Amino acid sequence: MKDLFEKIYKDKGPLGKWAEQAEGYFVFPKLEGVISNRMKFQGKEVVTWSINDYLGLANNPEVRKVDAQAAADYGSAYPMGARMMSGHTDLHEQLQNELAAFVNKEAAYLLNFGYQGMVSTIDALVAKDDIIVYDVDAHACIIDGVRLHMGKRFTYKHNNIESLEKNLERATKMAEQTGGGILVISEGVFGMRGEQGRLKEIVALKKKFNFRLFVDDAHGFGTLGKTGAGTGEEQGVQDDIDVYFATFAKSMASTGAFIAADQEIIDYLKYNLRSQMFAKSLQMQLVVGALKRLDMLRTMPELKQNLWKIVNALQSGLKERGFDIGTTQSCVTPVYLNGSIPEAMALVKDLRENYGIFCSIVVYPVIPKGLILLRMIPTATHTLEDVTETLDAFDAIRERLTNGTYKRMSAALMKAMGE
Repeated sequence: MKDLFEKIYKDKGPLGKWAEQAEGYFVFPKLEGVISNRMKFQGKEVVTWSINDYLGLANNPEVRKVDAQAAADYGSAYPMGARMMSGHTDLHEQLQNELAAFVNKEAAYLLNFGYQGMVSTIDALVAKDDIIVYDVDAHACIIDGVRLHMGKRFTYKHNNIESLEKNLERATKMAEQTGGGILVISEGVFGMRGEQGRLKEIVALKKKFNFRLFVDDAHGFGTLGKTGAGTGEEQGVQDDIDVYFATFAKSMASTGAFIAADQEIIDYLKYNLRSQMFAKSLQMQLVVGALKRLDMLRTMPELKQNLWKIVNALQSGLKERGFDIGTTQSCVTPVYLNGSIPEAMALVKDLRENYGIFCSIVVYPVIPKGLILLRMIPTATHTLEDVTETLDAFDAIRERLTNGTYKRMSAALMKAMGE
């Protein structure tokens, strides 16, 4: 019999094998200073395109004042206990009611964390006789929730309605045998590519198939739609989303999340979401802070307007200069380049050290081998000067990637690693 840890000693995984070279710089980096368009990385100021503070609320003076007062009034412990036992308050209910109204649903329920909440909601919605059909490019929290499902599940090709329809045909035949139902899961905005889920076309399939639709709108909430209510509002199908999910970690610049649906569905989930039934209630300072942030989303449309001014300038500038930004339809701005993981490391180090630009790097296994994805998150705090400076830096690093500079630099790295 093997030692359980033997596999760990032998294989660190596709990313873990780079830990010695990458940790603290390419992964687990330490950004310092006030959350803003410019922060410090290893003592140097950088334009920061890696913070999900879409509407610029993280360091907003009004928000910070409310957060500080809530901390003074309640501390970080209140309320103690799970909500079913001792952690329920009027303010939790108020926030839920206001969130439900904002996304045009009958009811909502607070979640402590987005990831945890998504996993637990999927688990609660389906039983072993049910079938899940979900987009192959779904976020890790969706995949992990699906893994808990003891019944059948199918993936459809990313944003491919023909593939979804074929899988719904398979799921329907199976559900007729098991006596179960079908849950379709899509993201409102896919966080890596920036593409909106094809919710309108998915909803149209309800005329042909009997299924319920669950949408993870983490990146759409606050950024899309006339009022900021998200991707469903943007596409005119919010009423047809059966269970709507969003997190506070993006546009709300905080911690927590919520689900929204018909009252009867929320009532069921309240009593069956294990991650909430047996977890401490969302602390009061976060609840009070979320109420303030939500009020600003409702009453300050200029926040979203400022965001999209930067988004449009950045994305149009990249396209004009010949960069591949895929088919993004949201604030998420991917830049695709060709190169190896070592080349990507050399490129990003150059970008940060010599051009003062900090953005996230995504490589295999998250995306296919041979591709480098520089993922940029514009915010309302960025300036047009930030955009111009970034575009010029991207021109320079593309040239160095093309002429082999990073390949030569990465060869030295590989030699040092004994690869």
